[in-house]
Formats: sequence, structure tokens, C-alpha cells
Amino acid sequence: MSVTKNQARRKAKAPRPAKGDFVLGARGASGAAGPGTSGVVLLLLVLLGLSALAGVRVEPGPPAYTAGDIADTDVVARRDFLVEDITSTLAKRRAAAEAQAPVFDLSPDTRRLLEATVRDVFATLDAASPEALEDVRWQIAEDLNSEIAKATLALWQREDFQNLVLGRVLPWVGDLLDRGVVDDADDLARHAHGIILRDMAAGEETMIADTETVTDIEHLRAALAAFLKNELKKPLTVRKAVWALVGPALEPSLVLNREETRARAERAMASLRPVYFHVRQGEILVRHGEAVTLEQQVKLQAMAAESPRSVTVLPAGGIFVLAALMALGLPLCRRARLCPPLQGRDYVLLCMLAVVFCSGAKFLALIGGPLTLGSPVLTKEIIPYSLPLAGASGVAAMFFPLVTCFFVSLILAFFCAHILGGGLTLFSFLFASGLLYAFVIKRAESRKELLASVLPLLAGLSLAWVGANLLEYQGMTHALAGWAYVLAGGFVSLVLLLALSPMAEYLLGYTSRFRLMELMSLEQPLLQELMVSAPGSYHHSLVLSNMVEAGARAIGANPLLARVAALYHDVGKVTKPLYFIENQMGGENRHDKLAPSMSALILTSHIKQGVELARTHKLGTEIEDLIRQHHGTMLISFFYHKACEQAEARGEAPPREDEFRYPGPKPQTKEAGLLLLADAIEASSRTLVDPTPSRIKGHIEKIVKKIFSDGQLDESALTLKDLHELSSVFLRILTGIFHQRIEYPGGDSPQLREDARARTEYRPESAFADGPPPEAGPEPRSGHRPEQDPTGQSSPADARDGGSVLKFTKQRGSR
Repeated sequence: MSVTKNQARRKAKAPRPAKGDFVLGARGASGAAGPGTSGVVLLLLVLLGLSALAGVRVEPGPPAYTAGDIADTDVVARRDFLVEDITSTLAKRRAAAEAQAPVFDLSPDTRRLLEATVRDVFATLDAASPEALEDVRWQIAEDLNSEIAKATLALWQREDFQNLVLGRVLPWVGDLLDRGVVDDADDLARHAHGIILRDMAAGEETMIADTETVTDIEHLRAALAAFLKNELKKPLTVRKAVWALVGPALEPSLVLNREETRARAERAMASLRPVYFHVRQGEILVRHGEAVTLEQQVKLQAMAAESPRSVTVLPAGGIFVLAALMALGLPLCRRARLCPPLQGRDYVLLCMLAVVFCSGAKFLALIGGPLTLGSPVLTKEIIPYSLPLAGASGVAAMFFPLVTCFFVSLILAFFCAHILGGGLTLFSFLFASGLLYAFVIKRAESRKELLASVLPLLAGLSLAWVGANLLEYQGMTHALAGWAYVLAGGFVSLVLLLALSPMAEYLLGYTSRFRLMELMSLEQPLLQELMVSAPGSYHHSLVLSNMVEAGARAIGANPLLARVAALYHDVGKVTKPLYFIENQMGGENRHDKLAPSMSALILTSHIKQGVELARTHKLGTEIEDLIRQHHGTMLISFFYHKACEQAEARGEAPPREDEFRYPGPKPQTKEAGLLLLADAIEASSRTLVDPTPSRIKGHIEKIVKKIFSDGQLDESALTLKDLHELSSVFLRILTGIFHQRIEYPGGDSPQLREDARARTEYRPESAFADGPPPEAGPEPRSGHRPEQDPTGQSSPADARDGGSVLKFTKQRGSR
């Protein structure tokens, strides 16, 4: 078959369907024009919810035993964790606090207060009269809080004494105070690590490691006495008088700042890390029947604190972003024509699978029930491998192509691995097992094969477990325990597949291959009704089913779906079977008395009626879609040309072409395009007289070219290579249908051969609009001269739904 470039570029613009027509988007449900926004929003919401679920780390804590309780079960550490050694931590912090040097503030006011007090005393004495001297003595004694003798007071009144104190003693004492003087040096002895001298005026701190260098009040008194005696050569009476004046007014210049010292000690303790000891995963913390010790109680409390119980926002956000990018592969594959687009029910099924299996993963994450094989329990790291995620991939494989199953397995394995707290090994195990089961289920052709699919699944799961176990090998006991879990998950996957696929089929209207096999039975009520009411259409459907099945296998389409759709594609004709030529059996043609527009309306109505019957008998949306699309938007050319001729004869405007086209839509899948081609070719091939292989081949190429040029295959995903393959397949089948037979003995008479041919020939009465047919047949009994529509199907008044006019005729003789 050859298709010119000009023909390939020509695309017939399909008419806009009228209101109320059945319109289908790409593989969509009735009335939908593609994947609904609500389905996308639902999927995103479910992904967001599952991301939050994966971000929650909730684990059952250990039993709440306290010291002295008798443990009623073994408690094993689920993971490595650290336990704080409280005693050692407290001792370490106490030592740090004691090592913190105390802070002493150096007061700059001590020297000024001393000098001010001494000057006030001298000023009071100088201003006192001899009569009031006694009262002044008592007043000064009260102020200094010290008893003062009259002789001492008299000495203070002397000018040379005052000059001594003001000129020599106070500056000397002030220098000592500026360096720092404490109240009692014995208080510094306990600060072995030294003290911190903080000069508030200068804003400086000085560390004094040797506290013996710090002067106290007693040492200052002795030093002052030595200074007066040795340097100033003063007698004892003067020395006592000086101390009697300076001593009561003297205050320490270094004062302990308790608040600052405490704050620095607390900061030092806080900066120290606690002391921990390491608990290993699998370590038995408490044994059954033993009394719990205080140390064991601390370990149990530490393990309970290690169990995360909150949603971590950042990981949940990261999971959502990655999952959304993975889900983006579905529309990208659709744009690349690798898979059909998802419809509303597809999104619902995907969301249901995600919620069910991710919830199951969360349940497994919370399970603590062990599997024991005469050895310590091994559950926490093994039980995630028992997740029957392969069941989700199997359910998806029942209704979706493998490309979609790939992304379903990828997304679910990603979520479940995070929910179960596993790493790359667990993700790889779940993804590989799911993808394997999808391939296995795609090859199952019967319920028996579906049950037997568990065997390759178990083999694949075992092999995957071997790989995962080798990556993290922990001994033979661990390997055997994990294998038991894995096998259990495989059997549960089969059970879930058997349980969930019928539910999806019933609730969401899917049609599984097993349902298709049931519909393929010729004992189905609808096929029985077609056989009785419209036997010609029934025979045509049987022949067509063989053609489309072979064609589907050649181009990689679904042969089972195509075959079943071919059996039911003309069921709408049971409502008005006598209006279609193949069912008239040589009787009166009812279209002779009808207007062309009415005849076209009757022909197109079998599409809508077929869809309604399919819905009533629950054939499934896939079959409904193929019934709706099997004529596309093709023109019923005979009645259109007849209407044009009548309008021209009456002097009226020609009718609109849209009124004489099928409502469509155009075929949206390979199966629909294949059905349209096979229907047109099989019906119109009946026009051939003496159909040789070369004539059949030319006829097929002509029909395919016209359908392609009319744009009916634009949305079907059929390629030019597919059309070439289909042409070869149709040629092989039609050649077999129109095979030649040898002449029987005694059948040499030309009259007998003509009679035998007339009795067996299923002759359509049609002709080509653009030229005569390959072999001119006898004149139709109805008197009409049929026309040919653009697809190559003839559409006379007694047409078979706009296809070839098929009519049993007998030239001579009878059965």
C-alpha cells in the first residue's frame, strides 16, 4: 500500500457534534473530552496526604515498666540508641560548676567613702566648741560605731595628726583598696581554682589564680601599722589613733557577686554534653519474669523517647515533590503516545490503590508481632518485605497498559519504602516485585492462569529477597525468616488481586479480560438477540471479529478487546433490523419511501442504540466507546448525494454535510481505528465479483487510502506502518474467505456452475462513485443505483448502515 505525501497532509476537518450526541475524548467516558481536572486534583490531594503519612514516624513504645515491676515479656531494643548516664552526667556538671571561678566585683566607691568619712570627722572636730566637745565625741562614736577615748579625740584634733592622715595614710590605704581588699581571706581559701576580679568602672576582668595575694581587712591593718611604724616612725599612740579613725570606716573593695557566679556556673554546666552509654539493636533490655532495675527503667524510658511520634514537615514536603514528579510521567507518556490518557475512574482507582496499600504499609510499620524460629525475634527489619505491593500492580495490570503499571509500581514502592522506614534496598525489592507481577498478569488469559500467576510471583519474590539479603546479610536465620515473610506476602498479593479486581470492575465499570472472554461467548443474550433479529449483521460481526483479532495481534493492539467489540459493534441494529440491507433477505427496501435525511438518521441511530444496549447489558465502557467510534464521523454519501440531487431538482440550497455524517467521535484508540477499517473493508469487499488476491489487495488499499484521507484515523494512534500491516492481514483473511473450490464431477454444465454460484454468492449491490466496480454485478432489484461514500463503503437507499450494500441475490435457481 502506498500513501502519497499530499494525502498524508490532507486532514478532513470533523464536524462539531450536535448537542446530545455521544462525544468521547481520548479514550474517555461518555461526554468527557479528556482527563478531568477533578481527577488530577484528587490524585494530588492523595499524594499530599500520603506524603504526610510517610512523614509521620509513630511506633509503639516499650512497656512502661518501673523499677521493681516484674516483666511479663521480653523487651528488645528495636534500634541502636543512647541512654544518658544521669549519675555520671550530674557528677560531671557538678565538677564543672565547682571549677568555675567566683566573680568578685571591684568597687570604686570604697576609697571615696573612706576619705569622705575621715574628712567629715575632722570637720566636725574643727567646728566643735570646748563646751560641746563631749557631745561631739559621743556623736562621732555613734557614727563610727566604735568607742572613742577622750585622749584619742584630742589627738584627732591636732593639726599635725590630721595632716598625717589626709596626706599619707589615706593615699596609702586607697592604693590597697584600688588593688582589691576582701573582708576575710579565709573565704578565698576554698576557691582553689582562683577568682575573677571584675573592674566594673574599667570594664575589665582579671583572673587571679593565687588567692593568697589578695589582701583582707586584717592584713591591711597589720600592713598599715607596719607602714606607720617603719616608714613614718610614729609612736604606738599615734598608730592606735590612726586605726581607731580608719578601721571603723574601712570597707572591703572586693565583694563576691553571687548571681553572676551562679549564672556562669549554670552556663558551664549547660555547655557540657550528657554522658551516654550505647544500647545496641537486638539487645535484650528486660527479660520475661525478671524484676526491673532502675538502670533498666532508664533504658526503657530512653527507648520510648527515641520512638518518633510527630509529623516532620520537611521530609513530607520532599516526598510530595518527588512523588508528584514521578506521577508527571503519566501525562508525559500520553504526549509521547506510549499510553492512553487517564480518565476520572482511572484516577479514582489509582487513588484507591495508593490509599489501601500505603495504609497497609503503615499498619505493618506499627506491628510488633515477632516471628520466632527458635532464636531471638527478627521482625522489625524483615516485616516490611511482606508488604503485598505486587497485588496493587496486579490490579493495575488488569485494567491499564504496562506503561501505566510501571508508574503505579514506582510511586507505590516509593511511598511504601518511606512509610516503612526502609532504604534503597526495600524500595528496589517492592518496585521489582510489583513490575514483575504486572508482566505476569498481562499474560494471563484465563482464571486458571490468574491463579497460577502466584508461582512465578513467588519465584520472583524469592529471587528479589536473595538480592536484598545479600546486600544486608545478617546470617542464615535472618534469611530464612525473611523468606517466610516474603512468601506470605506473595500469597496475600494474589488474594488481594482476586478481591480487588472484581470490586474495581463492578464499582468503576471496568471490563477485565476475563469479562471480555465471557462476553465473547456466543451464548450471550445480546448476541443471541442479534443472531435472531439481524442474522445478516450477526454473520458480518463474526467475520469482522476474526479480521480485527488478527489485525490487533499484528500491530500490538488488544486482540481480545478488538474481537469482542467487533461482535457487538452492530447490536444497535436489532431495534430496526429491516432497515439494513444485509437483514432484508431480498425483501422490500424500506428506504424507498423515506426522505434521505430520515434514512440517514435511521442509519446513524444504530450507534446511539448500540451504546444504550451495551450499557443496559453492562458490557463495559470500553465496548461502549468502540461501538460509539466504529464509524467515526464518516459521511453517508449515498443519501447525501441523493438529498443534493433532490434539492437541486427543487431549486433549493444543498443540505449541510454535517447532517449526513455519523456523530463520532473519530476513533481514539488503535482498537477503534482497526475496527473502523475492518468494518469498511469487510463490508465493501462483498462488491467484488470473482475476487482474486490482486483485486482484493487493490480494493483494500483504496479503502484504506480514502479513510486515511478523510481524517478518520487522525486521533487513533495508528501509524503508516500499522496501516501497512493491517492491509497485509486483511488481504490474507479475505483471500481465505473468498477462496476458490474445485468443480465437482458432473458439474461441467455452465448452467449448473452459474446456478451453484448464484446459490452461494453473498453479493452486495453497490458501485463506486469514482468509477465502476471491479466486476459489474446484476442490476439491483430495488431499481436504485447506489453511490459510494469516501471510505469506499456504498450507501444506497437499502444500505447497510452506510457501509456496503449487502443483499442475498439469486440469478437463477434456488436452494
